[in-house]
Amino acid sequence: MSLALKLIAQRISLGILMLFAVSILIFVGTQILPGDVAQSILGQSATPESLANLRAELGLNEPAITRYFAWLAGIATGDLGTALTSGQSVSEAIGLRLGNTLFLATVAAVMSVPTAILLGLIAVRFKNRWPDKMISGATLACISLPEFFIGYLLILVFGVKLGWFPTVATVYEGMPFGDRLQAVVLPAVTLTLVVLAHMMRMTRAAILNVMQSAYIETAELKGLAAFKIIWKHALPNAVSPVVNVVMLNLAYLIVGVVVVEVIFVYPGMGQYLVDHVAKRDVPVVQACGLVFAAIYIGLNLVADIVSVLSNPRLRHPK
Repeated sequence: MSLALKLIAQRISLGILMLFAVSILIFVGTQILPGDVAQSILGQSATPESLANLRAELGLNEPAITRYFAWLAGIATGDLGTALTSGQSVSEAIGLRLGNTLFLATVAAVMSVPTAILLGLIAVRFKNRWPDKMISGATLACISLPEFFIGYLLILVFGVKLGWFPTVATVYEGMPFGDRLQAVVLPAVTLTLVVLAHMMRMTRAAILNVMQSAYIETAELKGLAAFKIIWKHALPNAVSPVVNVVMLNLAYLIVGVVVVEVIFVYPGMGQYLVDHVAKRDVPVVQACGLVFAAIYIGLNLVADIVSVLSNPRLRHPK
């Protein structure tokens, strides 16, 4: 087995181990929360007998270790449990909500990734000149503002004042693609502005590091245009760090949508999680936390694998 394949196998093994550790943290965190789940479901007027019956029905009288492995066995078979407040299958509810979240994250990624790379290339081309300073200043200003401020500002300007886009991002099954796209424009722009600066500055830094190489100087001596050198010679050799930062920000687009979804009342995973945290619906909170963790670890794993495959020293060891 080559060194690259060994490194990929190690990354995958570590990813699985990390997900297992996260599942333990999620389960323990939900179990040590103050209050009584049965009491929060039945209310303050519940009798001791009804509380005892509900605890027995939910398996709350079982030892924590038994409940954890029962939960883990359910996850292995695709059963994430049943919502305590609605009796609905958590797997089915998350399937619909996750699709909405992935659609929003995909739209934001399509907007942010090419824009960030293009702005990074322009910043490198005009290093330390006014385009570079303007791009850096504008993107840093955006990342310095919290998501809720940017979201409410976009709602005020483009939703209330101009009326171009809906202020509430309502989507439903069977909705036409054009209407769905229009509904998510404002939350997608909010997410784009949040992650744009990080991706742009890391792209700029990675390309500038490559620009110090000898083959770049050779290309300059041959008389190639500056932007052509950056696009055809510097960018391909800066793929590894660029892919890493893109994957990290894509993970944020999916995992960090909670605030944005709440602001725009978007029916995604973040809104679903917040609604059931307020209801103390433990199975839903556990399932959402595990899904978010799996997506985050998975995207970081993809970034690691791409880095290994794009590094010739690992693909062709001495």
